[in-house]
Amino acid sequence: QDTRLDTRWLDLRVPANGAIMKVQSAVCQLFRESMTAQGFTEIHTPKIIPGASEGGASCFTFKYFEENACLAQSPQLYKQMAISSDLERVFEVAPVFRAENSNTHRHLCEFMGLDMEMEIKEHFSECLEVLDKMFVHLFDGLESRFATELSIVRQQFPSEPLRYQKDKPNLRLEFHEGVKMLREAGVEMADLEDLTTAQEFKLGQLVKEKYDTDFYMLTHYPKAVRPFYSMADPERPDYCNSYDFFIRGEEILSGAQRVHEPTLLVERAKEMGVPPETIKSYIDSFRLGTPPHAGG
Repeated sequence: QDTRLDTRWLDLRVPANGAIMKVQSAVCQLFRESMTAQGFTEIHTPKIIPGASEGGASCFTFKYFEENACLAQSPQLYKQMAISSDLERVFEVAPVFRAENSNTHRHLCEFMGLDMEMEIKEHFSECLEVLDKMFVHLFDGLESRFATELSIVRQQFPSEPLRYQKDKPNLRLEFHEGVKMLREAGVEMADLEDLTTAQEFKLGQLVKEKYDTDFYMLTHYPKAVRPFYSMADPERPDYCNSYDFFIRGEEILSGAQRVHEPTLLVERAKEMGVPPETIKSYIDSFRLGTPPHAGG
């Protein structure tokens, strides 16, 4: 691995590795196409910020001249401030940084994030519909317009074509339904316990067996395991209006309806260990009124 990284320009001459770079570019292109077609505005948010955007535990901190600063863990706070600015629908393709000291394929200190945020009119399911449409455009586009690159990658890394719904909404399950499926398969877990990596993978297998799909959404996670800005479910206060998207048991997107009321936002930040004074400009952006919104 060190040899490959030390001579990366040679490593990328391997056909599959070069094709992976082209597929990565294609994903960003197709994401932009779908977001633009659905009325979104592309924005560019700061990456050097005064406080944690997701929580303090995985934040890179440093001195910014005489001030303390962080590398942005996501564009989350700024996406929401854009909604407060009446932009209605926004997206970004940009790097994010996580101080995650773990050698797994799920933990990266830096990666490219594809983010979106949108005003909702009636229910956060509107956001699920937009994201579902975007992923179908992405999956269809990769298989049809970038088939050559995919075939080169599959020569070295064999994989089957993705199973998903093209002409109707893709599968949605609520968190408690996923827990029930896992328990019926012999997995022991509490109602409000977050899923482990192994449980997510197992659930992906169970979903494939039952629904014949690799791609699905899991909604209404327990409030305690989600970020401070996640809106609680008004009918079930232990849960929130949140969601993750999965492919073959791997999480590919996480999102939620956001808290848009400043007093509640301060309370939730304190509960989750985020000092409100470090995100003052973010909280203040909601004080003159912000529409309900969601994103991922």
